[in-house]
Parts: sequence; C-alpha cells; structure tokens
Amino acid sequence: MTAPELKAPKKPMNRRTVGNAEKWGWMFQRVSGVILIVLIFTHLFVNLMTGDGVNQIDFAFVAGKWASPLWQWWDFTMLVLAMVHGTNGMRMIVNDYARRPFLRHMLQWALNISMVVIIVLGSLVIWTFDACPVDAAGELLPEVPTFCEDVR
Repeated sequence: MTAPELKAPKKPMNRRTVGNAEKWGWMFQRVSGVILIVLIFTHLFVNLMTGDGVNQIDFAFVAGKWASPLWQWWDFTMLVLAMVHGTNGMRMIVNDYARRPFLRHMLQWALNISMVVIIVLGSLVIWTFDACPVDAAGELLPEVPTFCEDVR
C-alpha cells in the first residue's frame, strides 16, 4: 500500500497590496470604529437625552443645530468617517470572497463610486442647508417654517 502523493499548496490570491496596505486598512477600521462610537453616542445623547428628547427633533431643531459650525463639522465628520469605515469593511469582504479579479475590481469600483456619491450629496445637504430661503425679491418663501418670520 502506498501513500497518496502530496500536492503543493495553492498560491495565495494576488491582491495587489502595496507594502502594508492591508495592515493599515485593518488599523484604520479599529481606530475609526472607536472614534465613530464617540461621535455617534454624543450625537444621540445631545439629540435624544437633552431637552424634550425625541419630541424636540423637527425641522427647526435641525436648523438650529446646523446654524452652528460645530454641529456642521460634527455631522460632516460622522458622515465621512462612517462612509470610509463602511467602504473599507466592504472592501475587505470583497477581497476575501470575490475570487475572480474582474469581479473584485468591478465591486471595488462600485463601492468607491457609491462612497464618493453619498459623501458629496451628504456634504451638499450639510453645508448648503438654508432653513429660511428667500425668493428673488428677498421675501420669505410661503412654505418656510414660522420661526423664520421671527428671525427676519
């Protein structure tokens, strides 16, 4: 009786990593996760535990918060960090499970494009938000909230 012949192990998949890119991606996930926990729980505490709680959240509440550059930057940081964190996590999953190079390449492109689109659209909302829009004559539009009349 003879033992079966041993085959050489398969070569690992070429992932085109540059230097320690995977290590830095792994480190980014851990650091950004901790930062996101602090950002999100502070955001939730301020929105839900102070004042009237969830009953206070309406258009005027958001307009009041975004009148402050601190909250604009806070929400922008959460947006960008959450999108990059999520995209990096999905990139790691794609690298682990997408075996065909073309499919892996297309999925990563789709991830990156969707991340950029969502960050751009979210940034436009945060930075161009105007609670009291006016028409060409400088009069408040008819649909604006009542608090805008007090601001003018």
